[in-house]
Amino acid sequence: MSSVSSTQTAIKEHRQHFPRLANKAYFNYGGQGPMPKPALEAIYRAYELIQQQGPFSAKANEWVQQETQAVRAALASELETNPANITLTENVTHGCNIVLWGIDWKPGDHILITDCEHPGIIATLKELCRRKGVRVTTCPLLATLNRGNPINVIQQHLQDETRLVVLSHLFWNTGQVLPLADIVELCRGCSGSRPIQILVDAAQSAGSLPLHLDELGADFYAFTGHKWFCGPAGVGGLYVHPNAQDSISPTFIGWRSVNIDSTGMPGDWKPDGRRFEVATSAYPQYAGLRAAIAIHQKWGTPQDRYTKLCYNSEYLWQGLSILPQISCLRQETPEAGIVSFQLKVDIPHKQLVQALEQQGFYLRTLASPDCIRACVHYFTLPGEMDQLIKVLGSL
Repeated sequence: MSSVSSTQTAIKEHRQHFPRLANKAYFNYGGQGPMPKPALEAIYRAYELIQQQGPFSAKANEWVQQETQAVRAALASELETNPANITLTENVTHGCNIVLWGIDWKPGDHILITDCEHPGIIATLKELCRRKGVRVTTCPLLATLNRGNPINVIQQHLQDETRLVVLSHLFWNTGQVLPLADIVELCRGCSGSRPIQILVDAAQSAGSLPLHLDELGADFYAFTGHKWFCGPAGVGGLYVHPNAQDSISPTFIGWRSVNIDSTGMPGDWKPDGRRFEVATSAYPQYAGLRAAIAIHQKWGTPQDRYTKLCYNSEYLWQGLSILPQISCLRQETPEAGIVSFQLKVDIPHKQLVQALEQQGFYLRTLASPDCIRACVHYFTLPGEMDQLIKVLGSL
């Protein structure tokens, strides 16, 4: 058996963990990944266990503590960092808000953001400007998808008052991967009035790119578990570099944020990422995310999965690129699992996506730029991509 055939056989066996993929061609991992069966089962078992032990019993609380530590460790192992650097959150926007409201802003401070960021972050920055008197400007990185250097563009838009750069590691709309380590080095080398920190929206990069967060050096890296990790909605995380931990203060505060003394009174902040956590969460979801991560790790390392993911994205991109009805946004081989394209025929993108869903193909539309986004994972089948290419070729 050839290595290609062997790999495809292994993928088909691995997909048995995702039984709900059997009746659809799924290309929406950048929105939400389908949960593997073991993750759903882990959630069910966790809820049953808690109810059997008594929701607020000593045994149940002990399980909560153990599961919280376990999911933090699982995330840290995927991101190549220490569990102490991980704050458990609900999603990316939650993590970004911890940072954006935790900085001690002064009127006139400057934030630089790219023109490819998510509306949730943009909305937060607008309110930050209104309340704190900070200034936000945008650097045009959309135009660097196929030509130009994003590092040069960012450098040209930094100001003496810049305190924070907000950007995505992997753009949710175009699929462009930014050279994050080089951007961090650029910001570290600037000699403004204050050090320039970097907040990364990692909605698309965590679970798809192989990451070594301590080496990358970004101050803040906000991610989620429900997209490329294929975990349950409602569990994410925020990585805070050890050197940046004391540069932000908790905004929402609860018993998880602080040390409790012998009299039951709150004391100092927790010494690590737990200081930004608040109170009770849906702890069984933690078990679900941990189980989902274990399924991915069963297939291979983050680098193994990324290599296969890139193989799939190149396969889809090549198939779409030769269609006269399709114009792919990226003119070269994709660097990750996002393949965005536009129609050259007179059919609204939204209408096509709705029609495709009726046929069992799941994609999504984006407004800026106006396009259709198809996301492939490492376990996407060539047959699924062939079917999509065939359908689009028949338009």
